Amino acid sequence: MPSLVAIVVSHDSAHALPTCLTALAAEHVPAIVVDNASRDGSAGVAEAAGARVVRNLRNEGYGRANTIGIRAADRAERVLILNPDIVLRAGAVDALLRAAAAYPDAGLLAPRLMEPDGRFFYQPRSLLAPYLTNPPGNRALPDGDACAPFLSGACLMIRRDLFLALGGFDPNIFLFYEDDDLCRRVADSGRSLVHVHGAVALHGRGRSSAPEPGRVFRTRWHQAWSRAYVSRKYGLPDPSPAMLAVNAPKAALASLSFRRPLIERYAGSAAGALAAIRGRTALAREGLA
Repeated sequence: MPSLVAIVVSHDSAHALPTCLTALAAEHVPAIVVDNASRDGSAGVAEAAGARVVRNLRNEGYGRANTIGIRAADRAERVLILNPDIVLRAGAVDALLRAAAAYPDAGLLAPRLMEPDGRFFYQPRSLLAPYLTNPPGNRALPDGDACAPFLSGACLMIRRDLFLALGGFDPNIFLFYEDDDLCRRVADSGRSLVHVHGAVALHGRGRSSAPEPGRVFRTRWHQAWSRAYVSRKYGLPDPSPAMLAVNAPKAALASLSFRRPLIERYAGSAAGALAAIRGRTALAREGLA
């Protein structure tokens, strides 16, 4: 079996890590947990579960922390990137490795991600997809292995040397669209993105980090900013003005409802779009510049 190491980024993920790491151990995959300055003892939970832990002194963001972990996995041939709320089903790793052997042109491979409601996640298009672009977004779920325009960063397998040769996740992105960007660069290198139907992983969706005040605003800020960033990076139209025009009035109206999640949702999107227009960076917002 090729050397495989799992990389799990945690940020206040103590509630999710035990199940995730137990499933990895059952698949005989060692784990490196990169802890983004958690306040809930996530690092200790990971160590108790037998994982090697890399402690970041501050929250480096999802992609940046994954790159740190992959660099630390210096004996791995391949790495399995997964969120703390991912639980691999029995046989998933063997299925991914068999697919890697069967499809030598595959740059990224991902399991079938089962959602809490029983459906499985499959995104039929990506903003950055250079092939299989599917502009209308017609959704035909595969019933076997299939090339895909996008694979979710919630769970990905890639050769470590390829990941590093491509420069890792884009370090300018704190959160969101780092997986779209990696998929684009893998595809541009002439390699395929493969959905491996026989490898199954349960996805908690949204359970990676514990809830906290302001989380909705922060995530929506980064979602809007990152979309603008990757659009500019690949020469696509800048969505920021339209996002600001749509979300600013909605934020004003939402303020009349006194519903905090709704206010944060629209205000965060508007603020992220405005920051992109003004040239502010995500790293500056997070104190990482």
